[in-house]
Amino acid sequence: QVQLLESGGGSVQTGGSLRLSCTNSGDNASRYALAWFRLVPGKEREGVAAISVRGKIIRYADSVKGRFTISRDDDSRTNYLEMTNLNPEDTAMYYCASGLPQVSNMLQPTHYFAWGQGTQVTVSS
Repeated sequence: QVQLLESGGGSVQTGGSLRLSCTNSGDNASRYALAWFRLVPGKEREGVAAISVRGKIIRYADSVKGRFTISRDDDSRTNYLEMTNLNPEDTAMYYCASGLPQVSNMLQPTHYFAWGQGTQVTVSS
């Protein structure tokens, strides 16, 4: 059974940085793509970043390109989301997900079957 646990959220000021971590306790974690989504009350869930098996393919939402970096360490079953130059629009609950999306829709929640409980990121101006 796949279980994902996020950590690293917190409160920062505009321009600050945070690193989110997601540890996968399930077997065969390296066989699945990993992604980060964020949710703001009243808005649709947004795919932020995704990384394929072995990290060969990476996708970012336009809103975070150049500021966020996703990576994975399959030895430790952990993936990371490095977030820099944060702004208030990045404030959200961030969720880690694992699954088998198609390359064309890696930032869509479809085909992600395991989700963490989320970690809050708050950016103040």
